[in-house]
Amino acid sequence: MATPDLGTSAVTAFVEDATAAPSLHNAQPWKFRFLRDSSTLRLYADFERELPETDPEGRALHLGCGAALLNLRVAAVAAGREPATRLLPDDSDAELLAEVDLTGTARPDESLAGLHPAIHRRHTSRYPFREDDLPAALRNVLCDAARREGARLVFPDASHVLLVLDLVHEVELGEALVLGLGDEVTYRPRTEPARQTIASDGTAVEALGPGQWGANYPVHDVAAARTGSGHGWAPTEDRPHIALLGTIQDRPVDWLRAGQALERVLLQATRDGLVASLAFQPFEWPELRWAVPDPMSLMGYVQMVIHLGYGPEGQPTPRRRVTDVLDIV
Repeated sequence: MATPDLGTSAVTAFVEDATAAPSLHNAQPWKFRFLRDSSTLRLYADFERELPETDPEGRALHLGCGAALLNLRVAAVAAGREPATRLLPDDSDAELLAEVDLTGTARPDESLAGLHPAIHRRHTSRYPFREDDLPAALRNVLCDAARREGARLVFPDASHVLLVLDLVHEVELGEALVLGLGDEVTYRPRTEPARQTIASDGTAVEALGPGQWGANYPVHDVAAARTGSGHGWAPTEDRPHIALLGTIQDRPVDWLRAGQALERVLLQATRDGLVASLAFQPFEWPELRWAVPDPMSLMGYVQMVIHLGYGPEGQPTPRRRVTDVLDIV
């Protein structure tokens, strides 16, 4: 049976789901082009939205675009399509990150389709998490989600967690000294509530959560942006649950795979009742990505630190309109 052609409304819905993905400072560094004749959706890097001061290699840009690609695949499978994906399909076009052929009819894939309801529920939570333990079975499910996307998720032991958190805090403090420099401030947390702005990127002040007492986990905190948020201050948990997401190699194609794995883990966590926050910045230098992995694991390079737990769901952040990121030809 022939696969029905994709209409504009279906393609728009796929891209709207894709753009719900997380990205560094919510910069949303992606563009899409749908080719009607071949029913192919292309994902491009939007280099006008790259952040050279905090993302000098473009690693976080690739992670964010990879997360958007995973959302796109989930949306396509949930709609009965079988997305055939090629990463970095054209060596001569640095902007073209992936091609997704949407002509196939999807075989049942409950592991992906079942994540679709979580796409618009998933938000970074900057609120304190409870002290509840994460069941071993749930950790295994999250590790399997990363493995299915060609990455590895590891929950380090207590001593390694301390090492990672010390590194995160050191980098956060160093970065705080240069906040406000350059155009990247555009994508940092906004000081006005979302209801008072028409911004399509950055983080609204109500999504920041309270200030941290004795912060033991990697949540990016910008004190100046927090002024007037009305959230006050709150203690954090003593033993945060930290997971390291990593890859064997450290190339752009690995960053795209890591981004897909990251979003698959986050959607699975959301589906299973967890909340999460992320630490992009500490690993924008390759020597740190190589140095942090647990020596007992098979992980070559850490691409992301994920703080997981139970607690309040995060607030949504602004999104660019689909018409601003999608071109249909």
